Amino acid sequence: MTSPRSHAVLLAVASLVGLVAVVVAFRQAAPASFPAAASIDSPPAGESPRANPAATYRPTVLPDRVILTFAGDPTNSQAVTWRTDTTVRGPVAELAVATDGPAFEKGWHGYDEKRVTRAAARTEKLTAGGYDALYHSVNFTGLAAKTKYVYRVGDGSNWSEWFQFETAAKEPEPFGFIYFGDAQNGIRSLWSRVARGAYSDMPKARFIVHAGDLVDGGNSDQQWGEWHAAAGWINGMVPSVPAAGNHEYTGPKGLTNHWRPQFTLPEHGPPGLQESCYVIDYQGVRVVVLNSNEKHAEQAEWLEGVLADNPNRWTVLAFHHPVYSPANRDNPTVREAWRKVIDAAPRGVDLVLQGHDHTYGRSGLMREDNTLTGFQVQALRGTVYVVSVSGPKLYTGGDAPWMVRRGNGVQLYQLVRFEGDELVYESRTARGDLYDAFTLQKRPDGGNDLVEGENPPGPDGPSGPYGAAVAATDVGRAAPRDGWSAAAAVVILALVGLAIGWALRAR
Repeated sequence: MTSPRSHAVLLAVASLVGLVAVVVAFRQAAPASFPAAASIDSPPAGESPRANPAATYRPTVLPDRVILTFAGDPTNSQAVTWRTDTTVRGPVAELAVATDGPAFEKGWHGYDEKRVTRAAARTEKLTAGGYDALYHSVNFTGLAAKTKYVYRVGDGSNWSEWFQFETAAKEPEPFGFIYFGDAQNGIRSLWSRVARGAYSDMPKARFIVHAGDLVDGGNSDQQWGEWHAAAGWINGMVPSVPAAGNHEYTGPKGLTNHWRPQFTLPEHGPPGLQESCYVIDYQGVRVVVLNSNEKHAEQAEWLEGVLADNPNRWTVLAFHHPVYSPANRDNPTVREAWRKVIDAAPRGVDLVLQGHDHTYGRSGLMREDNTLTGFQVQALRGTVYVVSVSGPKLYTGGDAPWMVRRGNGVQLYQLVRFEGDELVYESRTARGDLYDAFTLQKRPDGGNDLVEGENPPGPDGPSGPYGAAVAATDVGRAAPRDGWSAAAAVVILALVGLAIGWALRAR
């Protein structure tokens, strides 16, 4: 028979074992993860989204959100837009032909004031995010073709850094551009690496096509601040070619009031759609941006004329809502309004770039007379349609017969190159791995031959066309499931320890 002192010791030990086991159980039950970094997109658990986002994105006298766009002929003009606070007076932009040294800035070696041209900016005020801001824009005109320029923006005292761009050549020459599907969510924290990775893969890209839903809330100045921060100085070096998505619309009020102040774009579209429906001709390629949110019939009539009077070898369309959806959604208004016009284009439409569905799907050569049952009546006629996504909001797509390649659960960027009679297309993952590739070869009759690339195998390859080997949802569930299994074993041990303690007390 044990002594009371022994009882007490055993009881204490058993209780201690039980307490430790319970603590370990709770730690094991929580999914293993790295500590969350401070993020503008994702505030710490339990906190509201940034107690004062206005402080984060409030404008100052220093220029920010500097972005290049096209407002006219890329061979002889270049537009730039930037933002400041309302105290700035006399906003200007300075421009000079690029040199190999700093001869365009006063006080530096070889400076010559005759090199530098100063242009006054057009300014408009925008109230958003709890503060007023001024958006300034300059469209540099009278430029020489195929020439590198440097520029900076400011007010004569407070300047941005010097940026550099190159005007287009007058004749067709090889070049490439980047295409992004929806960025929309997690912009600063998760989309930024995709934008920067694309630039790393194509640092000589001549422009960047955004197929809509650049942000989630079109009137959120915080989200536009994240979008500009994510791409950073790339926006000041490589012109953006944006299409408006449904998230750039704010219900009955229409297109967000941020669009026109921050993007200086062509105004030759149908009435009411200026700067959201436009054309850019670049070195033998016609890029047509449509607004798939409204006025589809008016745009169809306008598009018919744009495609009929087209001297370019290649034609690319960009808009948000897909003609053919890979995500079991449908946009019949867009398809019925524009497909016939696309099919009837005298010189054809080679490539259509779209977003909206947060998944990946790519067709072969398609026309209305190519049935959607997988059997193509005219195998060598038609347009390649692509839907892609660059942001972290990802849907699961379907398996429609029109899709030659499809994919789920992957953030992507696309590189499109024009090399004479070839259009070379690549889709790459956020890691830079090849995801999909093809080449269009222009025939003498104006049609195309489609040559599939050496695409990664699927569906189970780590970067194959049908998604990653382990879906993101499975990765997310793995840690908690394993944690609770370990926790159950430890809890049992805890109960045993407590039972021993109570038994000893009872004695």
